[in-house]
Order: sequence, then C-alpha cells, then structure tokens
Amino acid sequence: LPGIYSLSPYSLEEEISRKYLFEEDIDLIINIIDSTSIERSLYLTTQLFELDIPVIIAMNMTDLVMNNGIRIDLDILEKALDTTLVPISALKKTGIVDLILTINEKRYRTAKDHRIFDHELEEALRKIKDELDGEHKRFIAVNLIEEDHRFVSYRTPVIDGIVQGVKKRYVRDMEQIIADERYRHIEFVRDDAIKVTHQNKTMTDRLDAIFLNRVFAIPIFMVIMFTVYYLAAGPIGGWTVGMVEVVFDFFSERMTVFLQNVGASPWSTSLVVDGMIAGVGAVLGFVPQLMILFLLISLLETSGYMSRISFFLDKLFQRVGLSGKSLIPFIIGSGCSVPAIMSARTITDEKEKKMTIMLTPFIPCSAKLPIITLFAGYFFTNRSGLVSASLYFMSIAIILISAFILKKVYFKGRPSSYISELPKYKLPSLRYVTYDVSGKTLAFIKNAGSI
Repeated sequence: LPGIYSLSPYSLEEEISRKYLFEEDIDLIINIIDSTSIERSLYLTTQLFELDIPVIIAMNMTDLVMNNGIRIDLDILEKALDTTLVPISALKKTGIVDLILTINEKRYRTAKDHRIFDHELEEALRKIKDELDGEHKRFIAVNLIEEDHRFVSYRTPVIDGIVQGVKKRYVRDMEQIIADERYRHIEFVRDDAIKVTHQNKTMTDRLDAIFLNRVFAIPIFMVIMFTVYYLAAGPIGGWTVGMVEVVFDFFSERMTVFLQNVGASPWSTSLVVDGMIAGVGAVLGFVPQLMILFLLISLLETSGYMSRISFFLDKLFQRVGLSGKSLIPFIIGSGCSVPAIMSARTITDEKEKKMTIMLTPFIPCSAKLPIITLFAGYFFTNRSGLVSASLYFMSIAIILISAFILKKVYFKGRPSSYISELPKYKLPSLRYVTYDVSGKTLAFIKNAGSI
C-alpha cells in the first residue's frame, strides 16, 4: 500500500490505504516504521490497532538508532504496545529473514482491543461498539466520534446521542481530542522504552545549515541546477554528442560503400543511410547527454536535496498560487512531461493541481532538451552550455509569471499548505540510481525512436 502517516484520509494515498484495509479480507498487517522517529511513526500504528487485524511492527533503520544516540528497549516496547516487533534494516537487509519466519510460522499476537484513550472516551467507544454489528467496530466507533462523513451510514439516534454527549464534555473539536490522546499514549510508550543517551549534531544538521540558509539556499540551488544543465549540454555533453556522430558517420560511410558494391539503387541506399541510420543516429546522438542529465537529477533526488528545495521554495510558490508540492512535478518534468503531469495527482487542492498540470510542460524535458541543445550549439557555438542552463531558469521564470497571471484571472483563492518529510542526507544508492537512469533512458529511446 502507499506510504502514509495516518488513516485520516487527507490525501489520495491515505484514502486508498484506508479503503483497502477497511473493506478487504486481510490476514495480517506489516507496519514498517522508522526506528529513528518512533513518535511520528507510531501514530499510524495506533489506528491500525483499531482494525481488529493482527499487526507486526517492522522496526526499520535499526542500524541508525545507535548512531543517533537512541537506545530502544525492544522488550519493554513490545510489551507496552502489546504486539509483535521485528527489528530490520532494509538498506543492509538484516532482520528480513526473521520477519519472513515470523509471518510464515505465525509467531505474532492476534489482534486485541488496545485501550489508549482516557476513561470517558473509552466508555463512549464501548457504548458505540455495543450498537454496531460486523467487523472493525472500534475503528468505526472512533470515526463516528470524529464525525467522519464516510461513516454516516453507521449513525443511529442512540449513537448520535452518545457522540453529542462526548462533545459536550470535551467542548473542543473531537478529531483534535482523538489526535491528542493518541500522541499522549505514544509519548508514554516512548518515555518508558526509549532513552536518548546523547544528541550529536548530525551531518544532516550541518548540511541543512548551509542548503536551507535563508540567504544562500536559492543561490546554491541556482548554482547546482546551472551545473547540472551545463554539464549535460555543455562541454561534456557536447563531447559525447560529437563522439556518437563520429561513430554514425563512420558507419554510414561503410554502409554506403557496401550497398553501392552490391549494386543497390540510389533510392534504397538513401533509404538505409540517410533514413534509417541517420534517423536512429539523430535519436541516439543525444542519449549520452540525457543520461548525464538523468544521472545528476537522480543523484540530487536520492541524496535528499530535492525534497529540501521544494520545502524551501514553498514560500515563493505560495505567492503565485502554488505550493512546494508543485516543485516535484516540475523536477520530474525535466525528464518527461507525461510522468510529471501524472505525479500532480498527489496535489489535493483541485485548483493548484490544474495550475501545476498547465504549467509543467514549460519545464525543458528530455524531448525539449535535444532541441535546446541543437539550437544552442548551432547559434551559440562557444556558449552552448551557458545558453542551455539559462533556458532552464528562464522556464522557471515563465512558470512563476504564468502562475501569477492564472492566480489573478482564473484560480483565485489561497494555496494549500505544504507538509513534507525531510529525509536525512545520504549517499545515493548505486543500484537505485542505475535502475532509475537506465529506465528513463530506455523509455526515451523507445518513445523517441518509434515509428
């Protein structure tokens, strides 16, 4: 299922996961959590406990816990949560066999009624459950107290009376009350099972002090993106195009001589040499440049930098009617506009989503980059890299100006807020980067080289 932080459906991913968990016949839930951020990760866990389905907690990133000065007593944590814990590291592939054995041998606890709220809430939930039939009674009861419109079909006069009684006692918004109670329970569990021995200033903290600096963040981003496009379309990229052209010129000459020697007609020779070989060469000539571009973008994404720059640019985007969410499609758009437009589905605000879809094609994608490079190389022989990079920044300027105009004319209103997880900086995975770059490159060759 999609990666989510709660079953409160504020996004499409959460809606899909909740619908599946609630409606399908499920034997077991494997809840993967970040061991370095227990408090945030366990919020979803408290909701999963309400579904009356056995839950195994796979505690990922356990290899990083000690480095962060965190000591977790797994026995106390397992007892406090009253479920089965399996420590793993997906990166180093440790604990995976234990997890599989725990599943196959059914060495996990069956679902229980986890009581985590205060006495009055628990009493109200018990009364509502007595009025319900079928499965997932506690989950339904909690959502009825939160007055979730998706569960309106379960309401009865008796249940409405119980919910109204709870609301009168607490006065505040019940959804907030439920959330506060969950965090109160999580903090209790955390304090009991987790000890922070020391809090070192991590490499991520040091790098963020530079890359998220209020003054230098944007100039650094401009330098980085300028370097990316300069390398892809400048001296290195230009050299690779020249090398491919030399290979195809050599091949064309040899094929011309061969066809003439076997008595091929001029039109068939032209078809093979000027049509097929030159046509394929026109596509493949730019592949090394695109591979350089895809490689550099992938390194930025997997290192954790791109998620930070989208967070930082959120304030600027807010002024023109967008949010930092829109930057992700814009970044993907540097590879191809089609998946970039598809990625806009994660934007929940309808106006913002439409604006992003309309503006994404302004980003120079892999189909536009060869044209940009061709024109830059033809008209600006000695400055092709500089021109190609400047066109990238010009496209961002056009997007911001166009967004501002659209906001004033068509899509009036306040842009949505942007909440994003900032992962730790890490060295990119060679396996993932290779997979990512090769996939994008093959897709380009297939689409651009098709008849």
